[in-house]
Amino acid sequence: MDADTLLIHVRYGTDGTVVEISERPTSLSPHQWYAALCDRFPDAFQALAGGRGLFRVGKSKIEALRAETSTVTAA
Repeated sequence: MDADTLLIHVRYGTDGTVVEISERPTSLSPHQWYAALCDRFPDAFQALAGGRGLFRVGKSKIEALRAETSTVTAA
């Protein structure tokens, strides 16, 4: 794995909603951050067992996405 790659862990609830996700900006809900990552990096996601998933994305790309989404408020 590249040293510039971030692993963003996702944990789903029993109803399929995103309940935890790492590297999330405080202005976004867990689901909003998940949706932003899916929209921008659909090929970076890997589903895992046990209601979990993982995004592998470059640090610079995540910082750029955080900057774009910093003005969004959580619903």
